[in-house]
Amino acid sequence: MRLTAGMDSLAKRFVFCLGASFYIAALAAAGQSNATKPGTWSGIVVSSGCNADEAFAESPECMKDVPGAKLALYDDTNRVMYGLEPQDKVAAHLGDTVTVRGTMGEDDTIQMSSIERMSIGLAVGEKAPAFSLRDQFGREQTLESLKGANGTVLLFFRSADW
Repeated sequence: MRLTAGMDSLAKRFVFCLGASFYIAALAAAGQSNATKPGTWSGIVVSSGCNADEAFAESPECMKDVPGAKLALYDDTNRVMYGLEPQDKVAAHLGDTVTVRGTMGEDDTIQMSSIERMSIGLAVGEKAPAFSLRDQFGREQTLESLKGANGTVLLFFRSADW
């Protein structure tokens, strides 16, 4: 079957428009992946003079104020170091476990809108909230069911990295 000159021109225009559409869609997707992403991150504020392996090993060098080094957030959940800006907001938190809110830039630097020390666990004298969980045998346990004559010691362990 032979195409006429008009149909051949129409087919060429269709293929050109289809190709241009895919090209524009690819550019738009690439532009979106470079956009800043708002979020919340938690970790330990360390010197950028140490790497993620040293921070994971809790090297004392990571907790030192090193001239010329910036402060970074080490996320031990995924073993990643994030840059932090502005540095003056984080300067007093070296060695602290913190929660940072802000936007993530394309260079893994968090532009902070806020930073606060993370509190882990209950304050001394604070009552534990009511809960209901299954134990290792599948039985439901509550704070009341675990109470003993001399009180209760309860430990919630987030994760183990052996």
